[in-house]
Amino acid sequence: MIDAQDVALIVEGGGMRNSYTAPAIVRLIEQVKFGWVGGVSAGAVHALNYASADVRRARAAFTELASHPHFGGVLKLARGKGYFNSEFLYGQAEQLLPFDFATFAASSTQVHVEAMRADTGDTVSWGRDDFLRDPSLVARAARASSTVPKVMPITLIDAAPYVDGALGTSGGLLIDAARRAGFTRFVVLATRPRDYWKKPLVQPAAVRGMFRRYPEIGNALHVRAGRYNAAKREILAAERAGDALVFFPDNMQAESIERRPSKLHRNFAAGQAQLEREWERWVEFLAAPAPSLR
Repeated sequence: MIDAQDVALIVEGGGMRNSYTAPAIVRLIEQVKFGWVGGVSAGAVHALNYASADVRRARAAFTELASHPHFGGVLKLARGKGYFNSEFLYGQAEQLLPFDFATFAASSTQVHVEAMRADTGDTVSWGRDDFLRDPSLVARAARASSTVPKVMPITLIDAAPYVDGALGTSGGLLIDAARRAGFTRFVVLATRPRDYWKKPLVQPAAVRGMFRRYPEIGNALHVRAGRYNAAKREILAAERAGDALVFFPDNMQAESIERRPSKLHRNFAAGQAQLEREWERWVEFLAAPAPSLR
């Protein structure tokens, strides 16, 4: 086991594109001890699976689970359950892929999950202490962080409405949160290629009009590209300085809404192949001494 407790693991979301980064989570569970892990949206699921050291769950959540008839689809969306059926994914699916809370509780790795309040626009975060106080919050926070507006129904926690953490101040890339936690070295699992930059909304007024009940969602969508791109520039600067190792997918084969298990398994295999090609570089970075010891 590589001791990388001076390194923060940052996991980007992206729906089922995270089937590509799932093999990296599996390998990291098996071989690397990080001091901090954070993610939003589907990245929050990866982060929690890493923190609970659950290899099976890390693999199946973005591959096998999609074959379940209650997973989602257009009919589920039409019935108000969401294109991704969040009631199933963060409720009944627990019977198929139970979260290993005992292992999670025994771990010392810091955990950071974010979502955005739909009514106020505030970014809200939860960490290990919150989950230890209320174990039911693990599934609820993951669901809140993954709630894509209009694609999934609003998630309520203590009567407060939440949506996708990627709409918060981080833009979906938690490097600022990792820095605030005291970390200066990072491993980043991205689900977009190196040359990807988010484009501003073409018709922001029309988008805002879709969210009259929760105007802060429209406001957040309007500024999201700037937030995401600023965080990515910060990550690339850290990479150039030798303080970050970034896994950018070079053979992504799935989109965020992909539900076909065969395609998700192929995407998992593509991510695995890239990981194998790059793993030696990962080990070199992770095994490097902490800055204070250099």
